[in-house]
Amino acid sequence: MIESHVVFRSAELQLEGLIALPESRAAGAAVVCHPHPMYGGSMHNNVVEAVLDALWRRGFATLRFNFRGVGGSEGEYDGGEGEAEDALAAARFLATKAEVQTVTVAGYSFGAAMSLRAGLSDPAVNRVIAIALPVAMMNAGVREGASKPVLLVSGDRDSYSPVEPLRELTQKLGGGARLEIVPGADHFFGGYEPQLSSVIAGAL
Repeated sequence: MIESHVVFRSAELQLEGLIALPESRAAGAAVVCHPHPMYGGSMHNNVVEAVLDALWRRGFATLRFNFRGVGGSEGEYDGGEGEAEDALAAARFLATKAEVQTVTVAGYSFGAAMSLRAGLSDPAVNRVIAIALPVAMMNAGVREGASKPVLLVSGDRDSYSPVEPLRELTQKLGGGARLEIVPGADHFFGGYEPQLSSVIAGAL
């Protein structure tokens, strides 16, 4: 899939992203959120690209983007509040460009937390995919029961995203949630990108 550089607005800020639109009608559309901006996270990331590979295999239109203050995106880090707004702004922008009603929001690590925060309650989002959600470092902040499908994915060697708390979160989210574990993978999925991509493609 060929990606093109785009800019879109999140409130008063201008953010940059890379959009890919299928030649025929998209099977769906998905925004992909990158890891923590304060630790070098950006849309150019191996896990982000593994997620994109899965989405493209399923015929999805995609938008990866840089959160505020990263790369060519305006603004500065906002502790997660503004970044959740950025994810929703990206979802609405992609929905317009892909000519769909609702969008999947996927994210990795910090981006997974932003995907849950933005996606669980907003009607612009139809599904959330949270990869390596850092439950050991931050409260996921989700209420019981999810009104839309949620896919949680983690490696069984991920100390930031351990399996047992993820199982508890999956139960809390209810019947629409499922947990997939990638054996051998740690938080960074180095060398396990194909397995991660296959798990996500299979879930879609």
